[in-house]
Amino acid sequence: MMQNLIAKANTLLEALPYIQQFSGATFVVKYGGSFMDSPDPAVRDGVARDIVFLEAVEINPVVVHGGGKAITRAMEQAGLKAQFILGQRVTDEATVRVVDRVLSREINPQVVAALESFGGAAQGFAGTDIFRCRKLWLEEPGRPGAKLDIGFVGEVVAVNTPPLLACIERGVTPVISPTALGEDGHIYNCNADVAAAQAAIALKARRLVFMSDVPGLMRDPKDARTVIPHLQTGEVEPLKRAGIVDKGMIPKVDSAVRAIQAGVHKVSLVDGRVPHAVLLEIFTDAGVGTEMVR
Repeated sequence: MMQNLIAKANTLLEALPYIQQFSGATFVVKYGGSFMDSPDPAVRDGVARDIVFLEAVEINPVVVHGGGKAITRAMEQAGLKAQFILGQRVTDEATVRVVDRVLSREINPQVVAALESFGGAAQGFAGTDIFRCRKLWLEEPGRPGAKLDIGFVGEVVAVNTPPLLACIERGVTPVISPTALGEDGHIYNCNADVAAAQAAIALKARRLVFMSDVPGLMRDPKDARTVIPHLQTGEVEPLKRAGIVDKGMIPKVDSAVRAIQAGVHKVSLVDGRVPHAVLLEIFTDAGVGTEMVR
């Protein structure tokens, strides 16, 4: 019994220098929508509790959440067929209405409620109030210069920071959905990883943490033992050429590189299914997942 208590005290002491170092810093956490889907309340609530812990030790978390699986389910219920090209959801007028509803009016309040249930302070924002985007055109494979139109899919290019800074000032965690307003005033569906990275750049965040349902960046996507624990930005292009960074990992890793080049100290790719992955990554010497640095 006493040994267990001493081990707990040692754990707290290991966290101490990190708590001191990060006091007052802003951390952007991209919270994969897949956790909200988990049938296991420990997974659903664990991430929320970790974020509330950050608040409690005077770190300023900012959350950008996803919601891809919930969108696909809602589309099926509405009789719409989900279609993806190069990992991007084809988003017509009917689809973007579903996306906006599910992300901003269903998932966003759920994340806010989860944080508040553990005594955290949180405020939800529709991405359209925070993010501005340009329309995303995809490069057609094998046809250099040919562009594919995938509808109302945008790439975040600007962040409205004053409402977020006002939250941070009050010790409140902003929770933002990954939609944005286009130059044409229309709502666009955006990649949550890219949105989170742009938020981290605009808020001059110290850290950016991507949580998803994979253990990190793996040399062999089928083998969790091949996680790359430490990655420098210069190693990314060779990994892309080797096909190790592909599909959905490309926008995540590219946006991580942009964030680091813009001054974010470290980007972490962690598995949200691992209990307390966020705390392990931030407050322990070993960390978990993949860390990317300059």
